[in-house]
Amino acid sequence: MKTLYDVQQLLKQFGIFVYMGNRLYEIEVMKLELSQLHQMGLLDQETYIKAAMVLRREHRLESDYQKKVGDEK
Repeated sequence: MKTLYDVQQLLKQFGIFVYMGNRLYEIEVMKLELSQLHQMGLLDQETYIKAAMVLRREHRLESDYQKKVGDEK
C-alpha cells in the first residue's frame, strides 16, 4: 500500500466511498473510516498501519499544497 488510491481501494472493499469535493476533508474522513474498521477487527494491524501512514503523508502533502496555493493568491 503506497498511494491514496490504494487506500481508497481498500475502503471500497468494505463498501466505503468517500467524496466530499475537498481532498483534505476526504483524507480526514478516510482516517476515521480506517480507524473504525481496525477497531471492529476487520483490518489487521499491518494493513491498518500502512494505510494510516499513507493517509498521514497525503494529508501533509495536501496541507502544504493548499498553503502554497493560498500564499500565491
